[in-house]
Order: sequence, then C-alpha cells, then structure tokens
Amino acid sequence: MALHRETIYQNKLVKKLQDILPGCFIMQNDPEEYQGIPDLLLLFGNRWAALEVKMSPTSRIQPNQQYYVNLFDEMAFASFICPETEEQVIKELVGSFEC
Repeated sequence: MALHRETIYQNKLVKKLQDILPGCFIMQNDPEEYQGIPDLLLLFGNRWAALEVKMSPTSRIQPNQQYYVNLFDEMAFASFICPETEEQVIKELVGSFEC
C-alpha cells in the first residue's frame, strides 16, 4: 500500500516539475537495473539532476540509495524528496539548473 501511495505522489511530482521546468525531460529509472538508483532523472538544458522519491522524511532508505544520492549530488544535483521537503528541494533543484 505504501508503494502505491509513493507512485501516486511521484506521478503528481513529475507533473509539477514539468510545469515548473518546461522542456525538462524526466525519466523514471528502473530499480531492477541498478539497486538503489534514484527514482527520477531530470535533464534540463545542459544540466541534470536525480531525485529519490519518498512518502515522508522517515521513510525507509533502501540499500545503496544514500550512496547514489550522495554520489550524484557531488556530480550535479541529487536529493531525497517527499511532500514535507518538496518546496525546499524544488527550490534547490531550480537553483542548480540556473547556475
């Protein structure tokens, strides 16, 4: 049931990001290909970002998720995102695309 709620939230988040960042390509990653890879890859102009979608700040982090979020954040921008942190994460994401 929690996975279903996360999928619904993720779909709403993708639509919101497409409205905020017109022309942004947002791809959903296959968790079976790389275990722990963030859920979403965003391509915008010559920049990219990765987001790991959670239902709350206390949601369980799967093995390797923290590793990939940290690694990708060093390369470009990556973060965990949930309804409670959405506003701040989107603000930081947009800022990273404006550099």
